[in-house]
Amino acid sequence: MTALETISLSGRKKQVSNKEMTFLERLYLIAIIKGLWITIKHLFTRKVTIQYPEQVREMSPVYRGQHMLKRDELGRENCTACGLCALSCPAEAITMKAAERKKGEELLYREEKYAEIYEINMLRCIFCGLCEEACPKDAIYLTTSKVLVPASYDREDFIFGKDKLVMPLDIAMKNAQLKNAN
Repeated sequence: MTALETISLSGRKKQVSNKEMTFLERLYLIAIIKGLWITIKHLFTRKVTIQYPEQVREMSPVYRGQHMLKRDELGRENCTACGLCALSCPAEAITMKAAERKKGEELLYREEKYAEIYEINMLRCIFCGLCEEACPKDAIYLTTSKVLVPASYDREDFIFGKDKLVMPLDIAMKNAQLKNAN
């Protein structure tokens, strides 16, 4: 049956033919041979899988790793709890609660206001870096080190508070020494 039919697709007319398939086409032999040829060709190509603990893939130069809250050269937290990082986060992964600095805490926080609670839900974070771009005090940044979010079976382990996010004092002092040396 080789009838020509006219069908209308979104206002355009197109002619299609309903010709019968040949014997070879009905066997799908050519299609099967093409598929097997592709499979055999891939057997002899270079392996793509990386055996992770033994082999490490080179990271991109623009890799964004673990979040960190910076300290200044005196060891005080840079974050002033302005909330711009939380507003700019498209995944809404950052939550914070601001508090006023009390007497005697001048060595801990640089400004009158500080983030009493600062949490990032790493299950929601998409590592876009918009929080880093939005921060006027340069308080948060995504490290370029190869630190990845650790694996866990509990969802609570992926909510990072200030205990995991604030830069350790020794690293802050080392960075201050490098700045002063330059």
